[in-house]
Amino acid sequence: MTRSARSDVPGQFTLVLHSHLPWLANHGRWPVGEEWLYQSWAGAYLPLFAMLRRLADDGLADQLSLGITPVLAAQLDDPHCTSSMYEWLADWRLRAVEAAADRDPVRRELGHREHRAATAALADFETHWRHGGSPQIRMLAASGVVEILGGPLAHPFAPLLAPRLREFSLGEGLVDAHTRWGIDPTGIWAPECAFAPGMEAEYARAGVSHFMVDGPTLHGDTALGRTVGDTDVVAFGRDLVVSYRVWSPKSGYPGHAAYRDFHTYDHVTGLKPVRVTGRRVPSAGKKPYDPHRADAVIDRHVEDFVAHVRRRLLAESARQGRPALVVAAFDTELFGHWWHEGPVWLERVLRRLPDAGIRISTLASARRDGFVGDAVDLPASSWGSGKDWRVWNGPLVEHLVRLNAEVTETALATIDKLLASAPGRNRVADQILRETLLTAASDWPFMVSKDTAANYAVERAHKHAHAAREICDASLRGRGERAATLADNWSRADNLFAGLDARRLPGPHRRTTTGVGG
Repeated sequence: MTRSARSDVPGQFTLVLHSHLPWLANHGRWPVGEEWLYQSWAGAYLPLFAMLRRLADDGLADQLSLGITPVLAAQLDDPHCTSSMYEWLADWRLRAVEAAADRDPVRRELGHREHRAATAALADFETHWRHGGSPQIRMLAASGVVEILGGPLAHPFAPLLAPRLREFSLGEGLVDAHTRWGIDPTGIWAPECAFAPGMEAEYARAGVSHFMVDGPTLHGDTALGRTVGDTDVVAFGRDLVVSYRVWSPKSGYPGHAAYRDFHTYDHVTGLKPVRVTGRRVPSAGKKPYDPHRADAVIDRHVEDFVAHVRRRLLAESARQGRPALVVAAFDTELFGHWWHEGPVWLERVLRRLPDAGIRISTLASARRDGFVGDAVDLPASSWGSGKDWRVWNGPLVEHLVRLNAEVTETALATIDKLLASAPGRNRVADQILRETLLTAASDWPFMVSKDTAANYAVERAHKHAHAAREICDASLRGRGERAATLADNWSRADNLFAGLDARRLPGPHRRTTTGVGG
């Protein structure tokens, strides 16, 4: 008998993880740049994939819906990134050796603990990751342990993107998933859960059957997915009552005093030596981290979360008179990168839920098994502050909104002229599109609005805008060789999305083609 068949709680619980980082390779290292990628890879992606392999080996299926953005997938496959990640892990172990040789007993214990962790991570990476992330993702998808969610290229805030570019970005993102993983995701995580009325029709044309929105977009009634407009595309909403047990800045689990503090570094070794201790305790007053103390707290938080899921399923099923759906959704990087104990908590939760009579499955299974209610018309929305678009088009980022609009207008006009002049593959047009998409990534206005490495974000947006502009300028002036040289140089600088084909850009005189561009 399967675990789901033993379930005595009506409905289904679905965990959704959104894995994303902006393109960081060759754009700085520290304090913002590639270090962000390698910390997330070591802290979140390595333990998450190891956990999923263990679950698959135990014969478990449909454990969660895992979103992986094309721009992150590209970095996990990139030869420079995989080589640099190996070096980063080796450096982590060397820093641990340095700490273990210190006279201070607390730092020595930290060094020994970190040396064990770094050695295990190196062995994992050497065994499973040296050929990039795609072999791992293919294996997990084939095992059935997860549903893989796709998404548009370069993670744009889609409602603010020109419609032609928005359609292209989504289509190319799905092509990229097929190329890397040999699968065609039917579910997506729309960047920032952003939505504008009418996007459901675009999803339907692209073959997308379901996507995520935030709970308030469905007015808090997330107990069922909802078909949108007159399409069969289903929007699933994040249940904030359950999700905020984990991801709340005021009371979420990661802020517990026993857990490792994310912000405080040992400045000699770069390791993280202390626990949270207290929300208002300054770094100098924080106590040494004790993994045994933290482990007991993990178990308490597992039981608390399972109890809340159970109560929520029972209450929502009773309210609507039919089995309910509860969707908890988080950024993958929360688990391990931001919250050190997160991966352990996550595996214990997934193994504990069925024992509590709770069925676990994916968004795809929820759609297939009828956890879908009446059709709705969705408002303009996101999962950002205010649940609207202010983070990406508010006063703090008006300059980036104007930049995106100007670059997009110039890029599309230039590409149309280039493709009208010659019917074949045009590498100059391809590169203009790449740079335009990188300019319009949602990460840059987010980082400015939230004041997290804002200067880096502005510099990145303007760097890609400059690249697009100078290629366009050379093209429009009839300097074809110069445009080709610029395009080649900028393409080599990032080595990103080799299959992108500008001929698939929707336009008034071109039909959108399908297939993978070479």
